[in-house]
Amino acid sequence: MINKIGKRKNYISRKAPKIKGASYRGERLEQVIAVNIDRVVIVTSIHKPDFNNRTLDRFLASAESSGIDAIILLNKIDLDENEIHISWKELYENIGYKVVISSVISNRGLEDFKKMISGKRTLFWGQSGVGKSSILNSMFPHLDLKTGVISRQTLKGTHTTVTASLIKAADNTYIIDTPGIREIDPYGIRKTDLGHYFIEFKEFLEKCKFNTCTHYHEPGCAVVEAVENNLITLERYDSYLRMLETIEEDIIF
Repeated sequence: MINKIGKRKNYISRKAPKIKGASYRGERLEQVIAVNIDRVVIVTSIHKPDFNNRTLDRFLASAESSGIDAIILLNKIDLDENEIHISWKELYENIGYKVVISSVISNRGLEDFKKMISGKRTLFWGQSGVGKSSILNSMFPHLDLKTGVISRQTLKGTHTTVTASLIKAADNTYIIDTPGIREIDPYGIRKTDLGHYFIEFKEFLEKCKFNTCTHYHEPGCAVVEAVENNLITLERYDSYLRMLETIEEDIIF
């Protein structure tokens, strides 16, 4: 029985995942992940599963479209023999994001990160297998969350958390632990709006010749010019274009 509906100061969502074999007419429904949160921590791993910047950028776009501050947590740093995390950390910090490097094995970064989320209501969000539950168990052992293993066939995570849960981790510190997901499609973003959710694009958007510019093929696009002048990275612009291709592909017959 619903007794009361509380106020929402914010919420974060995605397009509801496609069901294999099903057909759709019209736009896919919205799946609300969490409401009334102070920040979202997007957890990704260096290996097992391998780091994927395009997937990370989809999570970031979802957070930006909801107006919620995001922190990037690069986990499993102990597996990074080639130290690829250094260039990715630099890329995202130059954009303006806070990036935390972590390892449950060596306990690297977790003490400082624990202080960062103290007194907040924090959403932990990311793909399956990146180590969300293991990180939480390391910081708050009393939680004793179930953890899983990586599938040998797919090298991707297997689901262990099955529902989103609001957990009191410490005094005034709340964690929203969510199931790992395989795909993330931001909900409710139009092609002409997507550029607003790539934060390094913002200083160039008003300089475009057309106010409906999608920053792809239009003449006089200041974003494309910024890419050509190395003011926007090719990695992020590639993510943008890939997202632009799929953002309105909701109708399947």
